[in-house]
Amino acid sequence: MFKNTFQSGFLSILYSIGSKPLQIWDKKPSLWTKQNGHIKRVPDNDIHSNVLEIEGANVSTTYITCPADPKKTLGIKLPFLVMIIKNLKKYFTFEVQVLDDKNVRRRFRASNYQSTTRVKPFICTMPMRLDDGWNQIQFNLSDFTRRAYGTNYTETLRVQIHANCRIRRVYFSDRLYSEDELPAEFKLYLPVQNQKAKVNIHS
Repeated sequence: MFKNTFQSGFLSILYSIGSKPLQIWDKKPSLWTKQNGHIKRVPDNDIHSNVLEIEGANVSTTYITCPADPKKTLGIKLPFLVMIIKNLKKYFTFEVQVLDDKNVRRRFRASNYQSTTRVKPFICTMPMRLDDGWNQIQFNLSDFTRRAYGTNYTETLRVQIHANCRIRRVYFSDRLYSEDELPAEFKLYLPVQNQKAKVNIHS
């Protein structure tokens, strides 16, 4: 999708207040009932703005995935994935599929209900701890690929975000930026007492 796009600085793949936040995403399950949850835009009282909410009793079957077409890949070479996520105090997981310099597809899955890191040939699963309220999850894909597999990160192929969470923005960057360096539209304006926590995931 972005393979032939010039990539530097920031590349956003989801913004909750855009006109079509899920334009390049697919939603699962495709048929919704009250029992299996929802994916919808809702107002968030902490930031006084619309956000995307993913809720479901089964985290494995309720999710959004990008790109929408399963045959396509993102082709994003920027090594940092940043997600602005609200902790709903329920089970939550997300997954990133990358390609390394051995031309092998690897998956990284982080969840708040796992206690240890496990590295298998094609998937690395790891724990994630979220603070109350809004969190900025920073994922160094290059570092993770090197530490888990001893190979070099080439590009991100797919991002999948599962229940249960609220999402403000999902983007890639060429490095980690301080709050002062971020463009205005990438900041999350919270009341002083509700400042978001930064979460660096460690293996």
